Amino acid sequence: MSVPLLKIGVVLSTMAMITNWMSQTLPSLVGLNTTKLAAAPGGIPDRSTGVLPANPEESWQVYSSAQDSEGRCICTVVAPQQTMCSRDARTKQLRQLLEKVQNMTQSIQVLDQRTQRDLQYVEKMESQLRGLETKFRQVEESHKQNIAKQYKAIKAKMEELRPLIPVLEEYKADAKLVLQFKEEVQNLTSVLNELQEEMGAYDYEELQNRVSNLEERLRACMQKLACGKLTGISDPVTIKTSGSRFGSWMTDPLAPEGDNRVWYMDGYHNNRFVREYKSMADFMTSDNFTSHRLPHPWSGTGQVVYNGSIYFNKFQSHIIIKFDFKTSTISKSRQLDYAGYNNMYHYAWGGHSDIDLMVDEGGLWAVYATNQNAGNIVISKLNPNTLQIIKSWTTNHPKRSAGEAFMICGTLYVTNGYSGGTKVYYAFHTNSSTYEYIDIAFQNKYSHISMLDYNPKDRALYAWNNGHQVLYNVTLFHVIRSEEL
Repeated sequence: MSVPLLKIGVVLSTMAMITNWMSQTLPSLVGLNTTKLAAAPGGIPDRSTGVLPANPEESWQVYSSAQDSEGRCICTVVAPQQTMCSRDARTKQLRQLLEKVQNMTQSIQVLDQRTQRDLQYVEKMESQLRGLETKFRQVEESHKQNIAKQYKAIKAKMEELRPLIPVLEEYKADAKLVLQFKEEVQNLTSVLNELQEEMGAYDYEELQNRVSNLEERLRACMQKLACGKLTGISDPVTIKTSGSRFGSWMTDPLAPEGDNRVWYMDGYHNNRFVREYKSMADFMTSDNFTSHRLPHPWSGTGQVVYNGSIYFNKFQSHIIIKFDFKTSTISKSRQLDYAGYNNMYHYAWGGHSDIDLMVDEGGLWAVYATNQNAGNIVISKLNPNTLQIIKSWTTNHPKRSAGEAFMICGTLYVTNGYSGGTKVYYAFHTNSSTYEYIDIAFQNKYSHISMLDYNPKDRALYAWNNGHQVLYNVTLFHVIRSEEL
């Protein structure tokens, strides 16, 4: 693209006055007071060459030359390319808008992966349900050949499962909605790319409204699809056998695409070293790791890695520390006021587990107990940047009676023990400040759980079970009504 040139010829009495006016007054007239000419030795401006800015395409360039044949001084000003002008507010707005859409695209990809995975399970379950319904009809037609007790049992099971069929139909519709979102974002991205080449070809406010509307719908859809009530926990999958009886391991739920690192912390006190494995495969098959030394030993097994930082309870204190792995520095620390520590209000298994940090779809949480709440569990939502408490809830469940606990979608789930037969039997819902007693089977394969945390990205429970690193898949129940979308 040709660069427009503006030539200004001015006849003045002396070359010194001309150069001084050009180097000081002209840039201020065009709003570019920072543009300067090169200076020759002795402080005299050099009238034969100009100084190119660091990025010529985004700045004005002022050049001077010698006199022409008629005694006039010729000054050349080179304007920036219109399409590259960084001072154009519309260009900056469009760039920001494009970044926003790209971020939405990443969110949709994550949502699509999760939905497709669940959809396969849903379709399989739907087929089984319909097959059961067919079998029931066959049994009903030939019920005389079946024992009455078996007939009644099958009928009761069918009545229990029948309401799930319309729910599964709704879920399939939601999967189609995600595909629609993907198409809309692709269309918007295409329009934005064209606008960067042809400014003014589209109404900016209309485009912004389209992006905002799509972002709002996507956020609402992700909230509905991601969250639900815990209804089941799968059998455990043993990933590795290593370390002592107590410890913690985890992945970062906010890690960018392609970052599959695993974090490993052996023991519950008097240790500062965190192992970093490049991937789950490396963690399972090798002992190749990078070691990070924390500035203080941790307390308990309630650590979490979240958005590139590890959050942990400093040993023998009620101080929470945020340690940035990238910079190897403490980015924030704060006292958790009134929280019991140093085995004052631990879980039933002990191990300085007074303060348990957790992450779910809503962010960062701290679970602990206080004297003010008579040793019962307190739940606090934390700001991950400042570690300040956003809001707290007091429960009626004694901390020392809890085996372990984890957060899913703003609900705290508590197990009735840590050894032998175990189940999830208590739930406190922060969205309604209510609790209920539940009965969800939980297989304690190695008989001693010292860490149990939920990862919203994987939708799985990470557990440390007597020197075994174990995973559990969870089943969340949610009903999405089409009129809500």
